[in-house]
Amino acid sequence: MTPPRASRAYDAVIVGGGHNGLVAAAYLARAGRSVLVLERLGHTGGAAVSTRPFAGVDARLSRYSYLVSLLPPKIVRDLGLGFRVRARTVSSYTPAERHGRPTGLLVGGDERRTRESFAALTGSDREYAAWQRFYGMTGHVARRVFPTLTEPLPAREELRRRIDDEDAWRALFEEPIGVAIEEHFADDLVRGVALTDALIGTFADAHDPTLRQNRCFLYHVIGGGTGAWDVPVGGMGALTDALAGAARAAGAVLATGHEAVRVDTDGTTAEVTYRTADGEGVAAARHVLVNAAPRELAALTGQAPPAPAEGAQLKVNMLLTRLPRLRDPAADPREAFAGTFHIAEGYEQLAAAYADAAAGEPPAAPPSEIYCHSLTDPTILAPDLAERGLHTLTLFGLHTPARLFAHDNDAVRDELLKATLAQLDAHLAEPLADCLATDADGRPCIEVRSPLDLERDLRLPGGNIFHRELSWPHAAEGTGRWGVETGQPNVLLCGAGAVRGGGVSGVPGHNAAMAVLEHG
Repeated sequence: MTPPRASRAYDAVIVGGGHNGLVAAAYLARAGRSVLVLERLGHTGGAAVSTRPFAGVDARLSRYSYLVSLLPPKIVRDLGLGFRVRARTVSSYTPAERHGRPTGLLVGGDERRTRESFAALTGSDREYAAWQRFYGMTGHVARRVFPTLTEPLPAREELRRRIDDEDAWRALFEEPIGVAIEEHFADDLVRGVALTDALIGTFADAHDPTLRQNRCFLYHVIGGGTGAWDVPVGGMGALTDALAGAARAAGAVLATGHEAVRVDTDGTTAEVTYRTADGEGVAAARHVLVNAAPRELAALTGQAPPAPAEGAQLKVNMLLTRLPRLRDPAADPREAFAGTFHIAEGYEQLAAAYADAAAGEPPAAPPSEIYCHSLTDPTILAPDLAERGLHTLTLFGLHTPARLFAHDNDAVRDELLKATLAQLDAHLAEPLADCLATDADGRPCIEVRSPLDLERDLRLPGGNIFHRELSWPHAAEGTGRWGVETGQPNVLLCGAGAVRGGGVSGVPGHNAAMAVLEHG
């Protein structure tokens, strides 16, 4: 639907139709509020979309975001979403070479196989016992912290009391996560697998004194109260399509092709000026919810911009005619790629890659991780593709900050892709290139996105998938009651840059809606 060109008053105007904006729209509309969503692009969904990136190939890939952990079941229930996730049968597989022979570490399947894999790799049961203790600790924290994400922000000391484990609090909230990892584990590969959750989209060393890596780690291990990362059935677009449907069904107006360009407010009422292909319009509102980065919020309201943000990931989508065979004869590709397949992510390898990038050079051995959506959820492939054994692969590269691409985005992106795939090929019994499908024009089915590409396509500042550095999930000076408040009482931030934002969670959208409803 398209709003009229003339000014019309709404209870809430939401700037940005990504998943958080749609969550807020659905909650507010179901509460009887009049809601208008202004989306710049020709479709809703933001970064949580499914698309067919390869010409003439009916494969719907989760183009940007791809797994679900932080979405509270409460939101799915409250909004009556027809959306499901499936658990992955394997948590991770990490190929390695020990004593001149290819091997690997399998985490998942069942406890016996995981214990045996640890013992075969490390030569004893010590590392597996340490793994159980370490993730027993994070599991305890997850069960205490995850339910608070959809509540008013707890104070720091209140959250500490809820966790009720001083060793866990010290390890996760006070000391660099590298300290805890090194205290628990002795094996370099095991240390690296544990550290990766602290580095997703976050450029940091294990011992970074700012603890940005701890905040990233925390959000990656608390999802659902378990830390499990699940596969969205139908792809990530299935979630945002369900959210858009729920918002429309409740009466919200979703206007695509409408770019908000200015927000004027006196703290009680507001006007949002938007631009379309036909000209400009104005929508009046009691509340404005901005589902965009804090930088965009500042630009809309004429405020000083926040400190620059920087993304640090390489995203690669692929379609294969078959899964490649591994050098490790004991590894079944259908298991190895079903979970997170770690590449060049030993502890020392991660440190070396960080040092390279911090010095302004692309990592010599780029770390990355891969998973195969279609092994868990084949519905994203047309039936004929699935029958022929085709599969998707999603690769997420670490330690590739936006600064590396500033001089020549295309050249550095291609260089890093080549180096990243070479690291993968080192563990394969056949080159990945031999397994790539081709599109209708005969081109290999592979697409790659740098942080600068994400900045261009999605207006993510610096390509940062979290919009800015992640925050602790507790109150701090100026955070407000829900963590969505801004300098104006009727303008709220409901995107990933809100406190407790980041990831596909819907939490900032829920919390902004709750703040509006509390306001009256």
